[in-house]
Amino acid sequence: MTKTVIKIDGMMCGMCESHVNDAIRNTMNVTKVSSSHTKGETEVIAETALDEVKLREIIEKDGYKVLDITTEPYEKKGFSLFKKK
Repeated sequence: MTKTVIKIDGMMCGMCESHVNDAIRNTMNVTKVSSSHTKGETEVIAETALDEVKLREIIEKDGYKVLDITTEPYEKKGFSLFKKK
């Protein structure tokens, strides 16, 4: 799995976050999308690395500006009551 963090300029409110989330969710195969207008970023979790050019096109067609895209491996954090030895 991969985590992609997209720095975005132009998100001003919760509706902006929703527009970006829906645009990504409706056009790409992703597991989770979460945006924050206060941080100016969107985090996307997906099974495989996403096409950065397509991501940029999807977001910028709605009037937002993509400043940066970074991708890194993602491991789901589990919750356990037991400590590992």
